[in-house]
Amino acid sequence: MTYVAGSHHVTLSVGHAQEDVDFHTRVLGLRFIKKTVLYDGSAPVYHLYYSNANGDPSAVITTFPWAQAGLYGIRGTNQAREVLLSVPPRSLEFWAGRLKQHGIDSSFEDVFGGRRLNLRHPSGIEYVLIEVDDDPRVGYTGNGVGIEHAIHGIYGVGIHVFDQDRMVDFGKEAFFAAGDVEEEGDRARYRVGEGAGNFVELTGNRTDEQGTWRYGAGAYHHFAWNLDNLENQNEVKFDIEGAGYTDISELKDRTYFKSHYVRTPGGALFELAVTHNEGGWDCDESPEELGRAFMLPPQFEHERDSIMAKLEPLRDED
Repeated sequence: MTYVAGSHHVTLSVGHAQEDVDFHTRVLGLRFIKKTVLYDGSAPVYHLYYSNANGDPSAVITTFPWAQAGLYGIRGTNQAREVLLSVPPRSLEFWAGRLKQHGIDSSFEDVFGGRRLNLRHPSGIEYVLIEVDDDPRVGYTGNGVGIEHAIHGIYGVGIHVFDQDRMVDFGKEAFFAAGDVEEEGDRARYRVGEGAGNFVELTGNRTDEQGTWRYGAGAYHHFAWNLDNLENQNEVKFDIEGAGYTDISELKDRTYFKSHYVRTPGGALFELAVTHNEGGWDCDESPEELGRAFMLPPQFEHERDSIMAKLEPLRDED
């Protein structure tokens, strides 16, 4: 029986690297757990990873900084848009004050019976902090964020779509939609499988232009789901193809996990990820030293000096 074990990570195309590190560590208080490069293409581009205290698969945000390359994206419809994050109950006032101290505008909103705080990454990508009771994931207490306010991990993904029905059909026919579809105004949402961080929230959007699917600063790139093990991952891939959704990639080895990618009918790119036995964030660094060294996969190691010379200087952070 195939299944999805919750979310795995989210990947964004952002602006400059240092700006991104400062936002995620100094503002959001996340843990910097990995510093490497994008494995696809010939031009070196950072791939930066942030997480909660334990690096849970459902709590990782990764970014590609594209400003140095001069490549920018468009936020629009038919693409993933919002990074939804889980925070402790009664912590939003703290976050509103902290964001103001850092010069970041935010606004409160009540959606689906819960309170939220909306803000933006310096590159413009929308983030949403959502108060969640009894989230077992442990937040990282860095840079002035205490455990009572620390981000637990991913809550889900916000996707803007021209036609919500097509994404609901995809969830029910091929991607493990569980329970009823909730609707409120121009939004609908459902959960995918079990586990943490598994909400898919759809916003009907027929006014914005088509959003970017390629890499480009300021645009969401993909949302990764946790398929738990390679056998389940392979069977899920065949099931999706068998349902007729054939825009799906071959298996990619990302060192820390292995993945297929599938373009959904709503435009958002989903990744089917598995942290395999030889992978994990600590496969090339100790758990205590995650994110401190610049890591390269073996196929790029002989180019280390050349790659480093082409990347933006980056100040070390905790």
